[in-house]
Amino acid sequence: MKSPTVAELAMVGKTFDFAQKAHEGHRRYSGEPYLTHLVETAKILAELGMDAQTISAGLLHDTLEDVGVKPEVIRREFGESILLLVEGVTKLGRIHYRGVDRYSESMRRLFLASAKDLRVLIIKLSDRLHNVRTLEHVPKEKQRRIALETLEIYAPIGYRLGIRKITRELEELAFPIAYPDEYARVRELLREKEGELNLRLKKFHKSVLKGLAREKVPMLSTEERIKGLYRLYFKLREREWDLGKINDVLAIRVIVKNVGDCYRALGAIHGIWRPLPGRIKDYIAFPKANGYRSLHTTVFT
Repeated sequence: MKSPTVAELAMVGKTFDFAQKAHEGHRRYSGEPYLTHLVETAKILAELGMDAQTISAGLLHDTLEDVGVKPEVIRREFGESILLLVEGVTKLGRIHYRGVDRYSESMRRLFLASAKDLRVLIIKLSDRLHNVRTLEHVPKEKQRRIALETLEIYAPIGYRLGIRKITRELEELAFPIAYPDEYARVRELLREKEGELNLRLKKFHKSVLKGLAREKVPMLSTEERIKGLYRLYFKLREREWDLGKINDVLAIRVIVKNVGDCYRALGAIHGIWRPLPGRIKDYIAFPKANGYRSLHTTVFT
């Protein structure tokens, strides 16, 4: 990620000052200054590596709707591009989930169609992520609607865009509020096995590192994970709540330099552990619609 220029830093600083003045006296349910939310949204965008225009629009995204700043003021102070981003986020903010399952896909399509610039969606996802992080301060009667909307609309859009970091956190924060009983059941089932699963995962991770080193496959990084509770809930419903029937509870991600090393890593892993038939997916030869390229395999350990 390249360092921001002096001009870009100046732009973000100017939008911060503008947002601070525009939202003076404006507070959230928690009692905190509203500026806190705007700064946290901008921080999430910065962590995603977004450009200065997007971060600036993140700081300004509620100025039109909440404090009555006129579009021509945004245009004059920050330019047409930032105004279009702020207007796009404002338009998406007017679309609300009504709680009908068959309506969810139509809403996702409407979101995608309404955002002519993908950065609008990323700002809206970042805005929603901070809102869900602070959902305990929202009145109880609104919490479940927001959590359901997050699971039905926002998390699937994040998944389509390939923003795994945001998608998983949205799901894990909204799940216990939207479906408290189901969350408790999954949490309890995983708690019984968590120690054993962590032990198995760490042991296998070490074996993978040794196997790839032995085959001289250069790696940039590796990471391990236990499947998120919300995704696990979907799999458990389909498999009679039997954790033993789910193949991807544990996973390891290996990041390499190039496509050749990706196939070499897969070959090395299959040379040590037997792959499960039908579970090898080549998203390099056949990338996902969002540009995701990777190789997936499930192996017997």
